[in-house]
Amino acid sequence: MRLCVFSIFCALLQQVHVQNPRNQWTLLPNVVVVEVTGSSGQLLLTCLTHTGDEDDVDINNISWMKDGMEEEEGPTRGNSYVVRLEESQGGGNYTCHGKDGSLLNHTVVLIQEDGELHERKILRKKTGQGDYLDCSAQNYNGEFHCSWLWDPYRSGKVTFVRAERGYDDHTQCSVDPSGLRWTCSSPAGDIVCSLDSSGHRLSCLDEQHCPYAEETRRISLSIYVTSSLFLVEEYFQNFYLSGIVKPDRVTISRVNRTTIEWVYPGSWNRPYSYFPLSFQVAEVRGACKDCTNPCTQPTMTMLFTDIRQLKVKRRTTVCVRAQDALCNSQWSEWSHYRQGRDKRKHKGKDRRNRGQISR
Repeated sequence: MRLCVFSIFCALLQQVHVQNPRNQWTLLPNVVVVEVTGSSGQLLLTCLTHTGDEDDVDINNISWMKDGMEEEEGPTRGNSYVVRLEESQGGGNYTCHGKDGSLLNHTVVLIQEDGELHERKILRKKTGQGDYLDCSAQNYNGEFHCSWLWDPYRSGKVTFVRAERGYDDHTQCSVDPSGLRWTCSSPAGDIVCSLDSSGHRLSCLDEQHCPYAEETRRISLSIYVTSSLFLVEEYFQNFYLSGIVKPDRVTISRVNRTTIEWVYPGSWNRPYSYFPLSFQVAEVRGACKDCTNPCTQPTMTMLFTDIRQLKVKRRTTVCVRAQDALCNSQWSEWSHYRQGRDKRKHKGKDRRNRGQISR
């Protein structure tokens, strides 16, 4: 008797486990995310809710399709449909149709694999970096950009973006009809993000951010990407703008035959006394081994300065980059200037090489 009761109890537990995935939630209207652990499971979909929609429809003749095709074992009919989940399989676009074939409703099921059991595959890390997302800001105006690399063996796309100051349960995010622009509204303000045409760069603007005020809450950014197999992965970054700010390149110009100067990037915040920059200056003497990118040579002599002028000897390349003087944020890309040969010793064709300015 005890054995019989125990067997029935185990069967009930198995049925509950099979019929209920570990977790499920709505990402967008008609888009459901199901978290799986590798075990078998089921997800129940409903075509028409009890709102009177079924009055003009024979629910017994409702047919279901997955990704535009009927199931191999034949058409499934009725107001409900059971999605079978097996490991990471089961995702797709499920549609229900009336007797005449008209579309009644649809649900996109996305599968999210347990992060502890499966490595992320849709995006890959950039060389030398530990994060999948590379985020930076040109200044403190509230705009920032994030980029990523797709895994070459997996096709994917951005499905949803959530950006907010801190994390608030009252944040509401919506996407425009193009599917490329998201607006997230919260008590802290609105953040608008747009995806560029390449599909691997996001530009966002915190519309309420004041560059002269201290940041009290970090920006939380979640990007959900999906593969062609209806797998979804979340990539997350949490930062202050002061932690990701990266000035644009400085501009170098020649004052006279022996002196150069550089100026703040045009995109940097003013006044400069409130947003000061520090500069790293490097000199490479002798012949230019790699004139297209001379600022990567290991023999560079480095110095740090707040002065923006420098005397330059002939046959010397000067490299300059900038950093926010008040925080340990990212350096700008290098700008460089090449001081050519002395014109008194090299006439004619060498005159054009007296000074070359490059960014």
